[in-house]
Amino acid sequence: MKDYLVLRVIFKLLIPFIILFAIYVLFHGDFGPGGGFQAGVIAAAAIIFYAIIFGLPDARTVVPDRLAEAMIAAGVLLYAGVGVAGLLLGGNYLDYFVLARDPVHGEERGIFWVEAGVFITVSGVMLKIFYMFASRGQDVEDA
Repeated sequence: MKDYLVLRVIFKLLIPFIILFAIYVLFHGDFGPGGGFQAGVIAAAAIIFYAIIFGLPDARTVVPDRLAEAMIAAGVLLYAGVGVAGLLLGGNYLDYFVLARDPVHGEERGIFWVEAGVFITVSGVMLKIFYMFASRGQDVEDA
C-alpha cells in the first residue's frame, strides 16, 4: 500500500479522530451504549489500519510488542486494583460506593476506572493478536 499516496495522507488525518472517537465511547459508556470493550477495539483498529497501510514494522514502531503486552497486564491490574481499593475502604470486592464520600460519585468513579482497565486490556490484546497473526511465517525477534 506504499504506492497509494492519497490513502496514506487521508488515513494520517483520520487517525486522531478515530482515537478521539474511542475515547468518546469510553467516557460515554456510563450513560449509553459503549464502554471499555468497544473503545478498546476501536483504538486497536486504528493501529491495525495503520499497520495495513504503512506496514507492520512501522506499526510496531508506533506500538511495540512489549507495550501491547504491558497494556494487557496494566489493564488487568487497574481493574483488579479498583476491587482491592473497595476492600481496603471497607466494602466488598468491586463495591464502588466506598470510593468517594457520596455513594453516587463513588459508583461513577469506580465504573470509569473499571472501564478504563477493560479499555487498556482489550486494546493490548487486540494488538497482540494482530501482531501474532500478521507476523506468522516471518522471522520476528519479539514474537
